[in-house]
Amino acid sequence: MNVEPKLEHRTEQPYVAVRAQVGIPFGEVLGGFWDEANAFLASKGLTPSGPPFIRYLTTDMDKKLDIEVGFPVASRVDGNDRITTGVFPEGQYAVFLYFGHYENLVAVTSEFLAWAEKNNITWQTTIKDGVEWWAGRIEWYPTDPDTEPDPQKWQTELAFLVK
Repeated sequence: MNVEPKLEHRTEQPYVAVRAQVGIPFGEVLGGFWDEANAFLASKGLTPSGPPFIRYLTTDMDKKLDIEVGFPVASRVDGNDRITTGVFPEGQYAVFLYFGHYENLVAVTSEFLAWAEKNNITWQTTIKDGVEWWAGRIEWYPTDPDTEPDPQKWQTELAFLVK
């Protein structure tokens, strides 16, 4: 039931998140990060304007990953010493909607990257101190596993900013 990858234009999207360096696997820390971001929003009288996400800033699997874990918001908001805020850039994104268990995301992402290479798609990245930094590499999680027990119905949207 996976949807064929496609290119689509997206407008900028403000967000709030917890920024962290994590080793693999890191799934056990995500819930706490989302709880922190949600509590921050609640303290401001705000709610997320969409599903939770993970933004990958770096992706060297042999080192700790730089990630942001949070929620989109309707408009920009100031963060604090723990909560970072930002905007996903406007631009052309390669997008893939995957249905299935999260444990398969590494393989699914590899297939998505192979599709992009086959179609001559390059990513908006920069190299800083020998490390590749992504301008927009986001995993969106529109399905809440607490309310949908069937992992085959879990959705993950990969959205990567194209150069």
